[in-house]
Amino acid sequence: HPPFLFILFLSVSVSVPLKSVEVELEVRDHVATVVSTLNYENKEDKPLEAVFVFPLPGDAAVCHFSATIGQTQIVAEVKEKQEAHEEYDDALSSGQQAFLLEESEQSPDIFSLSVGSLPPGESASIRLEYVTELAVQADDGLRFCLPAVLNPRYQPQGSEGASVQVTSVPASLVPYSLSFSARVSSPRPVSKVESNCSLDPLQYLNPEQTQTTVKLAAGHKFDRDVELLIYYKDAHQPIAVVEAGQASAKPGTLMGDPVVMLSLYPEFPQAVMSSVASCGEFVFLLDRSGSMDSPMDHSKRQESRIGSARDTLLLLLKSLPMGCYFNIYSFGSRFQHIFPKSVEYSQKTMEESLKKVEEMGADLGGTEILEPLKHIYSQSCIPNQPRQLFVFTDGEVENTKEVISLVKKNSGSHRCFSFGIGEGASSALINGLAKEGGGHAQFITGTDRMQPKVMQSLRFALQPAVVDISVTWDLPKGVSVTVLSPPITALFQGQRSLIYAQLTGESSKAAESCVMVKYSLAGHPSQNQLHFSLKPAEDTGLTVHRLAARTLIRSLEMEEREQRGEQDKGVKKKVVECSVQSGVSSVFTAFIAVNKGDSEAVQGPLVRRNVPTPSECFFKIKIFHDYWSFSEAEKLSGSTARTDKGIFAVPKQTPRDPLLQLVSLQKASGCWVLDSALAAALGKTCEEVENTKPSAEVWATILALIWLHGFKVDAQDEWQLLAMKAVSWLRAQNASCVTECVEAGNALLGCNVQKDVMGL
Repeated sequence: HPPFLFILFLSVSVSVPLKSVEVELEVRDHVATVVSTLNYENKEDKPLEAVFVFPLPGDAAVCHFSATIGQTQIVAEVKEKQEAHEEYDDALSSGQQAFLLEESEQSPDIFSLSVGSLPPGESASIRLEYVTELAVQADDGLRFCLPAVLNPRYQPQGSEGASVQVTSVPASLVPYSLSFSARVSSPRPVSKVESNCSLDPLQYLNPEQTQTTVKLAAGHKFDRDVELLIYYKDAHQPIAVVEAGQASAKPGTLMGDPVVMLSLYPEFPQAVMSSVASCGEFVFLLDRSGSMDSPMDHSKRQESRIGSARDTLLLLLKSLPMGCYFNIYSFGSRFQHIFPKSVEYSQKTMEESLKKVEEMGADLGGTEILEPLKHIYSQSCIPNQPRQLFVFTDGEVENTKEVISLVKKNSGSHRCFSFGIGEGASSALINGLAKEGGGHAQFITGTDRMQPKVMQSLRFALQPAVVDISVTWDLPKGVSVTVLSPPITALFQGQRSLIYAQLTGESSKAAESCVMVKYSLAGHPSQNQLHFSLKPAEDTGLTVHRLAARTLIRSLEMEEREQRGEQDKGVKKKVVECSVQSGVSSVFTAFIAVNKGDSEAVQGPLVRRNVPTPSECFFKIKIFHDYWSFSEAEKLSGSTARTDKGIFAVPKQTPRDPLLQLVSLQKASGCWVLDSALAAALGKTCEEVENTKPSAEVWATILALIWLHGFKVDAQDEWQLLAMKAVSWLRAQNASCVTECVEAGNALLGCNVQKDVMGL
């Protein structure tokens, strides 16, 4: 049987020493500082050690950890991990109180907090601080996510490293409370803040509306990730923030020198952006593990993740250009592919794929993503068909770093677009796949529809790839630059690229500098410039330095992983040095705090208490899938039918969405045919749609386009590419009756859609 990460469902009667979590968020433009306070109390009659395994954003820079016991505050230090563990164990064995915070070796988005020797009746307050950049969404919103749900991570057979022990309870039974408040400030007015949770109304702090506060509404249950979408009134602009070095740090070091953070938003020519590639190899990799059977959100119980993914694949397959190649892989404990290798896109191959997609259920067991990726990369690339990989997963794997390393190793031969589905999806995995694969990451949570986000990524994939990216600096005399970020490998229209750099040397603070990003797009050389002053920003503290240190640490950790097994330990040493100097955690270090005060030694043996995190309730099903093969499970359950819901009963199928019904009828070439199915999709009878025009297909295709523009304009992001394909097909027919058909179609459907709106 494949090894599975055991889930400890705590009995509610067990006393849990964590009583409440308070989170304060401060957002400055696109950078977030998060301060979490965890309040512990030992109500038992024995001294306790409380262990809490919890999620954090995978790209967070954890930069402060302290404990307050009574009137005493102990600020933790960052030390090499083995040294920190020894100090923690020594403290506990001698009756002292100690606190340990460390990052998981398998995935940088899981942390473990150990609170040791909490005597009976005593309280302790733990303060944890991290900084992170907020991702830009398709609608220009900035996304912040406070992960609450930590789903157990599947550990593949034979994978290296020990598994992370996650203690879970169903979200409704979490025995501690959460309070959350946020303060948002920016040079630009804040237009709105949205959330998947109920919020109190925004409170603006000044007439310009550039500062505001927001809180979770009373009665929030700690049963889901807290997601905020922040919108500013003006579109994002390129910006540079220079931060002065730490006065106590040595000049010439990362913390002693000024650091600059550059936020670049490339703008590409409209002519290039409106063109869509007619080539490419599109490989879709779909997670079919048991957890994909869970609902997309808390309110619409009938729509599962796998069901939404099937609908999305329909839209993707209908939107692909003629002349490209494609294949579909799905994976769980094993993997499958529809074709032995990628095939040319045609009506025949599209229909064959859609039949197979319709049969796909969340019935392949665990989440072993590494093997299908290896198989995909083992296939030879097709000449003049750039490979684009789309990965759909709820991201519950434990070998995150191994997977990301494989994608990076193959980054020269493809672009990777990743989609994290549902709460608890590993941000480290989803962001890492896209970052190392030169693609784009999307998260689909709560009431989000998967389709518009995926179609945005397909538009990115169909745009010409940006190549030959280089960054050059023009700095005042006496100032040199050390770039701390890895080289930029991908640029997308309207998407931010971040560069961190250390500035060494002396010059006038008013001196102007310039950075230039050069690249080639569709064969045309282009460039974007950003001029900035070396005058340090005020009131940023050491935020930029910590984010820069985190960026450098992650790059070095990846380098160390690639060199593992070689004798040179120099890279690991650099990681530890950077982590200790900057006070930012890494995989090789940990925060350690020991109360060395005059208090009495804690007497008696320690009792360990695991503090649970919320999880979704499908795990018993998932274990069932993982421990028995399908046929074995069928035997156990009698003659249960195999369905898209695995071996479990399926609710009656809901009627198909009208948009998907129409889309499903489109041919690979882009046209529709005039038949009873099209009439039904348009809400008409066969007699009503009959027409004596020269081409029934031209008439049918114009009717479909009018219906899309007339009734589904709010979902245009989902059907825009397949409509463009339909328009291209119409143009190629050179039909003389288009104007007449548009007028007749509008009259029939009760619309008023103009030819130019449709692109005709």
